[in-house]
Amino acid sequence: MCGIVGYIGNNRAVPYLLEGLEKLEYRGYDSAGIATVENGRLRILKTKGRVSRLEALIASERQSPARIGIGHTRWATHGKPSDCNAHPHESQNGLFCVVHNGVIENYHALKQTLQAQGVTFRSETDTEVIAHLLEQNYDGDFVSTVRKTTAMLEGAYALCILCRDFPDRIVCTRWGSPLVLGKSEEGCFIASDVSALLRHTNDIFYLDGNETVLVTAQGMTFFDKTGAPVQKQSRHLNLDVSAAQKDGYDHFMLKEIMEQPKAVGDTIRSRITKNGEIAFEDFHLTDDEARALQRITVVACGSAYHAGAVGKYVMEKLARLPVEIDIASEFRYRDPVLDAHTLVILISQSGETADTLAALRLANEQGAKTLCIVNVVSSSIANEGGSVIYTHAGPEIAVATTKAYAAQVSVFYLLAGYLAQKRGLLTGDAFRSYVRDLLALPDLIGKTLNDCRAQMEALSQMFIPLEHAYFIGRNLDYACAMEASLKLKEISYIHSEAYAAGELKHGTISLIEKGTLVVALCACSAVFPKTLSNIKEVKARGARVLAVATDAENAALSEVDYKVILPNVNALFSVSLEVLPMQLLGYYTAKNRGCDIDKPRNLAKSVTVE
Repeated sequence: MCGIVGYIGNNRAVPYLLEGLEKLEYRGYDSAGIATVENGRLRILKTKGRVSRLEALIASERQSPARIGIGHTRWATHGKPSDCNAHPHESQNGLFCVVHNGVIENYHALKQTLQAQGVTFRSETDTEVIAHLLEQNYDGDFVSTVRKTTAMLEGAYALCILCRDFPDRIVCTRWGSPLVLGKSEEGCFIASDVSALLRHTNDIFYLDGNETVLVTAQGMTFFDKTGAPVQKQSRHLNLDVSAAQKDGYDHFMLKEIMEQPKAVGDTIRSRITKNGEIAFEDFHLTDDEARALQRITVVACGSAYHAGAVGKYVMEKLARLPVEIDIASEFRYRDPVLDAHTLVILISQSGETADTLAALRLANEQGAKTLCIVNVVSSSIANEGGSVIYTHAGPEIAVATTKAYAAQVSVFYLLAGYLAQKRGLLTGDAFRSYVRDLLALPDLIGKTLNDCRAQMEALSQMFIPLEHAYFIGRNLDYACAMEASLKLKEISYIHSEAYAAGELKHGTISLIEKGTLVVALCACSAVFPKTLSNIKEVKARGARVLAVATDAENAALSEVDYKVILPNVNALFSVSLEVLPMQLLGYYTAKNRGCDIDKPRNLAKSVTVE
């Protein structure tokens, strides 16, 4: 979602700001802008549209002498995409300007109060309220004014602020939305995502919730929620800026699909000890604690929810614990029943997903054990969870997730084996065999990608003219069907739906007519005969069927029109293979339809508002 950048140092600020905004384009946005301090005044330039449009608007500004500035890419929440609603936003008399990620929930009441006092608003946004409050609360002390203002705000925010009276400093603060900072010989850098900083430094400072930081060309001073100075250590990230480049691929999405063997391997192998045990860095249960668990609740959104659906089947099968799965945006509003015997697992690639973060806070309040599966170190969800398991997917740039989803699924395989062993249900040779199969999975993923890539590119041709497609499956295949359907629809804009295959006869089969394309996922051997009968049902109504199965079931698929055959694999891990051709199918279909694959319309990478 929205992106923030900032720079202060000895060099011209505008080139750094534009570079940072370009690095954050993957997050999804509809407008962009920058603000600098020049000759004792704030200068704001912003526009609806892409960063390239902003660059054209301010081409001459690259030579601006300003050594300080902030920038923003906005994804519309309050107010339509427009030049006026773009950030930065300025206070009435031009004393302050601000960029903001998040949502101010009480902005309407604050706006009414300000309007009654004679303040004129130029935009429809909630952010403009902050700029005007800063001016009203101004006491001559930049940091104190920011603290007074944020005390009046309800909701989530990451703020980067300039003040005309202090042309040599930036003040930042956050609650709920992320901000990171870095320092090099060039100066100090601010961003909502480390990808905007890596070209300049790998030593990153993470701003905690309710903290404020005063940034100058010389360095940073951090303050806690009371205003007292705090010492903060940087974290060195072993990431290279090349991780955010395409490495010869046409799109980030294809690059990330092909990186899945490494992402899954890094996630699994780091949790298998030399003795062949499963162990996590920040999640530990004794055997008694594991046996005392009465149920598990998985909470997530989008593809992370689909990864949780895989986790449900695998954990119930191995650990014999009841597992329920909730969409994060619904979780709080059903008044869930949680207690100390409930393990709540929350999944988020970014670690900043607003609905999932709110669900985590509710689970913590009710005394449940909380475990967070995230990809971003020191993100909000990671910091607030009782325990955390990091996926090792590396930076994921494309909006449509692939390798982060694959890594999340792999964590559930690890968790299922871990809990089953702790509960005495998977021991001895059976446990050792399970671990061997886990360690073999990355190579099988690599083989599957190499074997099916050309085939899926060819098969995608028949999807180009489609308006509708249907995905069916049972058990783990159904969990995969949901993700496969989402991959097709979110980047190719073809309407697609996933159905539990056994539900077809309860109404959905009325949609099947001659020529309808049905993708049947049937890699789950335990329910293959049942899914095969559902394939025959749709074939009898004239459907064209593309089936995905393992080599063990190849001979039984004589009636389908097209088939993708996967290597044989531990049945519990089948999703990790059968999702691969579905990701490639979505990618090549979108490419052939001329879609903006890495930045599909209306979508954002990190959803930091409800």
